[in-house]
Amino acid sequence: MFTGIVTDIGEVVARDAGRITIACHYPAESIALGASIACAGCCLTVTEVRAHNDDRTAFSVDVSNETFALTNLDTWRPGSRINLERSLKLGDEMGGHMVAGHVDGVAKILSIRPDGDSVRYVFEVAPELARFVARKGSVALDGTSLTVNEVEGDTFGVNLIPHTQKVTTWGAARQGDGVNFEVDLMARYVARLGETSPQR
Repeated sequence: MFTGIVTDIGEVVARDAGRITIACHYPAESIALGASIACAGCCLTVTEVRAHNDDRTAFSVDVSNETFALTNLDTWRPGSRINLERSLKLGDEMGGHMVAGHVDGVAKILSIRPDGDSVRYVFEVAPELARFVARKGSVALDGTSLTVNEVEGDTFGVNLIPHTQKVTTWGAARQGDGVNFEVDLMARYVARLGETSPQR
């Protein structure tokens, strides 16, 4: 489980089919084999840890075809920068919202524009996912917990403050990019309860 608060920016340093190796600033001794790390919002299992050649740590993950189909991981190449978050520990601060790291699909960036000191992003998602997005609700986009400002059909907008732009990969995002999208867990369960409620 995660909160959508990015704690490092990793760099893809190698890719061999479904195995991806990412360099990060987490100490090697703090990453256990089998640990879960959210990589651009996608919960992946660490299968190898080693020292990198520039004082960073490199960890490897194996990615299934199902994960490739639902995420933007297929676009990752050596040099790609990705948001990282370690899994929650008991007693950690809940700074964002409850994020499972189970990506539901890819949201397309329709527009990016300044909005005061912040930046306004507008996204489009598939209709079957748009129904989970609510004004002032939460979404996870490339592993970042964000608050929805407005919803119109299959599109929604969020604002990113300067700090978020600085400590994540969002400063390099471009119109037309696809980002990993996870709906809010509460919205998912409320919708499921509505589908299964007995008829009166």
